[in-house]
Amino acid sequence: MGNWKTNYRVSDLSDTQKLEMICKKCSRLVYINKATICTAKGREQLYLDEIEKRARCKARGCKGQMRMAMVRLDEMSGFTGGLA
Repeated sequence: MGNWKTNYRVSDLSDTQKLEMICKKCSRLVYINKATICTAKGREQLYLDEIEKRARCKARGCKGQMRMAMVRLDEMSGFTGGLA
């Protein structure tokens, strides 16, 4: 058992899916996608938790560990109903 990061590989992501990477040290926010991750050969077969463990902040002098979150803006919508 695990969370969504241990269940999905990079190859499972759609081409338009964005992932949010947040530095735990300096709070820098970066959005990445499948194409960004797959720039190095063999990464498309890695699980997302492995990508998260390897990710480091590229801010000047930081090199902190990054936390991954999935962005689902297309599927999110506000409550539009009411009481009947």
